[in-house]
Parts: sequence; C-alpha cells; structure tokens
Amino acid sequence: EPGEVFVHRNVANLLHPGDLNGLSVLQFAVEVLRVSHIIVCGHYGCGGVAAAVDGQRHGLIDHWLRPIKDLHERFEADLSTLPDARARLARLCELNVEQTVMRVVQTPVVQDAWRSGRLLSVHGWVYGLDDGVIRDLECTISSNHDARRFRRQPAAE
Repeated sequence: EPGEVFVHRNVANLLHPGDLNGLSVLQFAVEVLRVSHIIVCGHYGCGGVAAAVDGQRHGLIDHWLRPIKDLHERFEADLSTLPDARARLARLCELNVEQTVMRVVQTPVVQDAWRSGRLLSVHGWVYGLDDGVIRDLECTISSNHDARRFRRQPAAE
C-alpha cells in the first residue's frame, strides 16, 4: 500500500557515522514511523562499488566510497580467488551490504530501539539487475546477540 515503504537511497548504500542525512532518515523511520524492518539492499553491478576499486580518482565521491575501498583491501586475498572481475565485484557488493548492515545496527537509533524492547530487524539483500532476483544474504540482525554472532562468523562464501 502507498506509504508502507519508506526509502532512503544513496551511492553504494553506505552509512557513514557522520552522515546526518542517513542517520536522520533512520531515526525518523525507527522512532516516528516505528518500522520493524530495515532493509539494506545493494545491487550487483553497482557503479559506486566499481568506482571504489577501479584505481581512478573521482573527486569528492572517493571520500564517500572509502569504506568500500577499505573492505576491498581487507578481503583482497579472498576476492582474488574468484574466477573473474565480475565475480569479484559481485562478491564485493555483497560484502558491502553486510558491512552496512553492521553499521546500521551499531547506530544509537537501533541500539536505543532494542534497549527499549522494540522488535526491529535489519536485513541485507542484493538485487540482481540482470535477472530481477533479490538475494537474501542471510545476515539479518534483530538483537545485539545476533550482531555478536554475525561478527564472529567468517564472511559468506
């Protein structure tokens, strides 16, 4: 129904700790609209993710994309085992969604909601532009217990 989905979009579905726009949207959704599900949804072939690792300078957006560049460096050995550049970029899109899910659950907004007993889940999905399929990355976090468990698990293959 109209009004049942509240959407915030940005380049490469990132959430920086100082992103007042993203944090304001999150706070409004959780505290005013009382959403019970937050979905971080990236997409395969993401231009932002590709720009983060293409070795080119893009200006101010390089600062925005820095977390993806850091993620790429952190998982470079794992990514290099994948068969081609497309597979490596797809996996990096997934890792980026997983990392953003963790950033969302670490915000004071989500922490306060859980502390007050609210039922709130943060999900990580990736959309396939070529096939229209939404893939659940199975990184749903609904509590601090879930977050601790997810952090201990190695990244999905």
